[in-house]
Amino acid sequence: MLKKSDLLILGIGNYLMGDEGVGVQTAIAMQKLPIANQVDVVDGGTGGFHLLEFFEVHDKVILIDATLDNNEPGTIRLIQPRFAKDFPRAMSTHDIGLRDMVNALQLMDKMPEIYLFVVSIESIQQQGIELTYAIEKTIPILIEKVLELAKQLQEKPVLI
Repeated sequence: MLKKSDLLILGIGNYLMGDEGVGVQTAIAMQKLPIANQVDVVDGGTGGFHLLEFFEVHDKVILIDATLDNNEPGTIRLIQPRFAKDFPRAMSTHDIGLRDMVNALQLMDKMPEIYLFVVSIESIQQQGIELTYAIEKTIPILIEKVLELAKQLQEKPVLI
């Protein structure tokens, strides 16, 4: 796999389950932005262990995912998980795969810096690619927050 930089932006979720796909839908939108020419922006879907190689070759990873955490739908939080147990308990349908992947990375001593943007959703819809209004209107705000963090992570310290 060729990589553009040491930073990966990875949206995860199930595109076919409404709001649960907010991470994927955000990544797809970001692939159309200029940042996609500078860093790797990937729609990870529900890839689980198939995403392991992306984590192995990048030093820093910004994850975007939905969560069922009883917050107002559309609430965006940034978490910096260091261990599998640090991921929110109510992660969506791919919770076990993410936790297992983080455990595997730790065992292989290939754990990148992970920054996780979670977007609170009300429920997991069983069918449909449409997002609810609360989540759809959150995507531009989420993109701005991801771009801001990406810029901070790419800035090199000035040596004096």
